[in-house]
Amino acid sequence: MRGTPAAARACILAAVLGAIGCTLPAYAPGAPVPWGTAALLAALGLGCELVGRRPLPGGTGPVATGSFLPVLLAAAFLLPPAAAALVAVPGSLAGRVEQPPYAARRSWRTAQLALTCAAASWAYAALGGPATLGGGGADPDLPRALLPACAAAAAFSLVLTALDGVILAAAERRPVHRSVCELLPRALGPHLVHALAGLMTAFLWRSPYGPPSALLVLLPMYLSCRVFAQYHREQAAHRATIRALVHAVDIKDTYTRGHSERVGRASVLIARELGLDERRVEGLRFAGILHDIGKLGVPTRVLRKDGPLTPEERRIMELHPEYGHEIVRGIGFLDEARDAILHHHERLDGSGYPYGLSGERIPEFARVVAVADAFDAMTSTRSYRRARPVSAALAELRRCAGSQFDPRMVGALDRALGRHGWSAADTAVTADKPFAPYGPAEPHGVVGGPRREPGAVPAARSSQGGRPSPGTKPSPGRRR
Repeated sequence: MRGTPAAARACILAAVLGAIGCTLPAYAPGAPVPWGTAALLAALGLGCELVGRRPLPGGTGPVATGSFLPVLLAAAFLLPPAAAALVAVPGSLAGRVEQPPYAARRSWRTAQLALTCAAASWAYAALGGPATLGGGGADPDLPRALLPACAAAAAFSLVLTALDGVILAAAERRPVHRSVCELLPRALGPHLVHALAGLMTAFLWRSPYGPPSALLVLLPMYLSCRVFAQYHREQAAHRATIRALVHAVDIKDTYTRGHSERVGRASVLIARELGLDERRVEGLRFAGILHDIGKLGVPTRVLRKDGPLTPEERRIMELHPEYGHEIVRGIGFLDEARDAILHHHERLDGSGYPYGLSGERIPEFARVVAVADAFDAMTSTRSYRRARPVSAALAELRRCAGSQFDPRMVGALDRALGRHGWSAADTAVTADKPFAPYGPAEPHGVVGGPRREPGAVPAARSSQGGRPSPGTKPSPGRRR
């Protein structure tokens, strides 16, 4: 436990002593403890933990689902509090611990679950739950058992989250009430589901068919939990992959630090306003975050050049969508996001790059990200110019809708911002250089536009209301 804060060590010691105290009544002479049931449940919980340390077929590693809660809650329903606390011990001690200090984390988890199971058993017994399970000639009464079971689940959630709050307060100095308020709402629903599975297990355990029949509930529930845990593990790996790629871009192009995350948020706002399903919303978030990943293939001297780009440098810069598409080509979960990475600089009138697509030929994800990208570029303070107000940025987007941007995506962003707003944190400085204004915010006609470096030349403008002429290429200073 070396390296663990003193306050956290004190909490762990207090929890271990409390758990030992909870189990002592089980050893009292004449205590009504069904040791056979306790041993079977403890073995079942231990087996679930050991199996959880092995990867699923086709998986990439151990799932580490944590303690299988229906077994623990079944113990709380079938056993007195002291014995229920003991059931949690073997599996907790054998469970997988991901991070050091291993001994401290294992000791804490074991004591925490023992106390939690004891509390759930006390709550269940206080409302007369054991009498509803039948046995001894009495008939089971499932409807009457629901209230004690729900009370046990609530006690389980409350004690578990309270202990989590205490250890977080000791280790990280977070207020206990804040941790509990954050954790309890998320824990209560799943614990109620686990409690219902545990209750059905307890009913079958007490039925004439005995403990083997309980596997009819526990086995499919356990497999479902493992598959669900594998899914979340893969999602965590996806997020880690995205973070690593974005961090690499932020290191290389300091001018746009934080830009990718904000484009992802704006893309989600548009997607939800369009009524896309959650799978596609998540895909658009990935697309927005990774839209500039191709800048990893652009020479650093071009990305960080302090003056306008030469025509040759501009051609190199305009290859970044294709570089990005190549980088993510093999990442299967990105799906439609790959199209957005490749085509987010296409324009509705066909004057964009890399392929000059126009209208509906531009993928929907790319049209969303193009609007989100331009909006953030205009509303973010960079080292070379101040941010535009949100209202001014929306006005510019509306002005260029139909030629550069899809009017449907612009309207969706406008409505979403009217409903949710765009906070000051979303428009924070995105470069780590001191602010140095160079005249007007941006040249008109290039939304999200070119960097206004010293000596940069604005894009060409037509005589039609300042709108760029069809086919006008970005200025040498443009680096979006």
